[in-house]
Amino acid sequence: MRVLIAGAGLGGLCLAQGLRRAGIEAVVLERRGHSGEQPATYGIHLNTDGMRALHGCLPDRAWQRLVESSVPAPDRITFHDQDLGVLAVRDNEAHGAVDADLRRRAVARDALREALLVGLPADAVLWNTEVTGYRRTPDGVRVTCAGGKVFEGDLLVAADGSNSRLRAVRLPGLEREDLGIVNVSGRVTLTEPLMAGIPAGLTDGSVNNVVPAGPGWMFLSTWDAPAAGRHLVWAWAESRRTYPADPAAMDRTALRDHVAGRTAHWAAVLNRLVTATEPETIAAIPLRTMPALGPWEPSPVTLLGDAIHNMTPMAGIGANTALRDADELRRALLGPGPLLARVGRYESAMRDYANAALALSTRNARAAATTKRLPRTAFRTLLRMAEAVPMVKRRIFPAPHPSPTTRTDGRPNTDSP
Repeated sequence: MRVLIAGAGLGGLCLAQGLRRAGIEAVVLERRGHSGEQPATYGIHLNTDGMRALHGCLPDRAWQRLVESSVPAPDRITFHDQDLGVLAVRDNEAHGAVDADLRRRAVARDALREALLVGLPADAVLWNTEVTGYRRTPDGVRVTCAGGKVFEGDLLVAADGSNSRLRAVRLPGLEREDLGIVNVSGRVTLTEPLMAGIPAGLTDGSVNNVVPAGPGWMFLSTWDAPAAGRHLVWAWAESRRTYPADPAAMDRTALRDHVAGRTAHWAAVLNRLVTATEPETIAAIPLRTMPALGPWEPSPVTLLGDAIHNMTPMAGIGANTALRDADELRRALLGPGPLLARVGRYESAMRDYANAALALSTRNARAAATTKRLPRTAFRTLLRMAEAVPMVKRRIFPAPHPSPTTRTDGRPNTDSP
């Protein structure tokens, strides 16, 4: 079997590693060069699903590189009010031991990408090779690339990102929805003077969510980068309608100042983190999401990651879901039956857990951006009640389990914002 993978993102490279490890020829076709134009990012928290996928796909050398270039991160989510009072804590580690190999880790995206490339031969990833189209053949699929290059394989996997050109051909009409919400993020270098005034819980690698009484929502966590030191990353989600101008037209300093204004009366340390953020790290991202995925007939062209289930970052599981796709497809292709039946098994399983992730991340985004005071008040009250009453806490924070519907971001098991 020969598998062609369009896109050298996390999911595409993970799949290539897993297939080659199993003895299946896999070739990645990537439009960018090896060393440049990679997507900007601040870091990734690898949850149990992501770690399980990587452990299943990576050869020993690549796995060791991943471990060396990442750090353990507490599997804990704390909800604060704007004064940094604790509303509730979900401590997943308190629910029982997790296999050491699958424990949550924090890693810079570029470090993870380099780990995913370890051990792949030069002919496994063809850089500067942009896929422009494909057609089915009696034996599989024929892929055309810019410059007239042509490749043939038994299966084509579209792993070409949220603006996937191949998705538009394979599943025409399946488009992302703009939610009218903007996520502004920034990165702060944690110098010693700045660290001195920050509570330890904000800098230990766990997830922190600030749920103010009014509109908006803030996420905070830290990543250690061996070459660049320690950083705290924050993200502010808010309805586009509440900005003084189109966020896409605002410069980075203006975006930072907007968030600083929104947090001016919060705990001083939170506002100080925003004002200390280097403007060049500020980014404004309009939140978009794929709709719920309906069934389709399998073919020699399938999709994974953002190409099929691009979601908002408000559940923190997009990259982990792409890695899960890679492992799910790897295992399906190693299974019995005709190729299309194996592809169909992957797509059926993927739709189930992807639809759960899409619904969760969209619900979280809408809840974060709501301007309605009553739902926000009710949610904060529910969090306080959960922290005070163990029975309530068990109800809205159920013990994690390896299920497609596990809420890995720690949001309560409720539809309240």
